[in-house]
Amino acid sequence: MFISYYDFQNLPDRKAQYDFTIAHGLFINERITSQSKYILYKVSSFSVELIYDIAHDKIISINVFENSSSHTK
Repeated sequence: MFISYYDFQNLPDRKAQYDFTIAHGLFINERITSQSKYILYKVSSFSVELIYDIAHDKIISINVFENSSSHTK
């Protein structure tokens, strides 16, 4: 399912962004530190990074990145 970067940013809350990412994102990579787990997804033409607090088993941040290759000149 396609969604623009701006429409994703304008979803009602972080839970809606998380739900959309899990349902429609393509898993790219995962990195685990002693405290956190970083999971990167490709969603439409942008990337979403979910950051989990391992000790508390909850999302602590969602970062959204525009992919520079998705821009046309």
